[in-house]
Amino acid sequence: MTGHSEVMLPLLRRGLTSGWDFCDLIVSMEQAEISPRPVVGAIVVVSGLAVSFLLWLLYVHHASADFAGRWMFLPALNALLNGLCAIALCVGLYFIKHHNRQAHRTSMLLAFAFSSIFLISYIANHALHGDTIFPGHSPMRVLYLWILASHVTLSIVALPMVLTTFFFSLTGRFTMHRRIARLTFPIWLYVSITGVVVFVFLKIYVY
Repeated sequence: MTGHSEVMLPLLRRGLTSGWDFCDLIVSMEQAEISPRPVVGAIVVVSGLAVSFLLWLLYVHHASADFAGRWMFLPALNALLNGLCAIALCVGLYFIKHHNRQAHRTSMLLAFAFSSIFLISYIANHALHGDTIFPGHSPMRVLYLWILASHVTLSIVALPMVLTTFFFSLTGRFTMHRRIARLTFPIWLYVSITGVVVFVFLKIYVY
């Protein structure tokens, strides 16, 4: 068994048997000496598998016609979750600028929760309805495709960066956390905002 497994497994067992809440588990992770290399490597592998699945869902999977007209609220829900994530990110930035670490952590965990729920809703929407095509060949379509391309590309980059940033924070490696967060934050915020923008484009020209 590896060193970090020997540290984490007893912590998880104690958490389950003594009724620890999520905050207690976070504190325990901060106190544990976990080697970052295998964890970051695992994050990269999991992110690669997740991206591969999403690409398959977008470009290979064909939605069944049985679900046409059903669950049509999902695109609006996705936009709402992206917007809430963007707000939580900005609030988190405000708190850390004012040296309120606890409120910053709460805001960022909330942003992560919104993004996680969004991912589930996004997968469900594309599994049921497939991809949405922007009609025509107008300059607005070119602008839409440019925004969409940047949104998709940076979302692929954001996934492992967000997970790595959280790992450094939850294990108390705040120097490394701050270093990567300077890159993660603007990318994550851009992806969240452009997710709303893409929905607005589709709402005006397609839905």
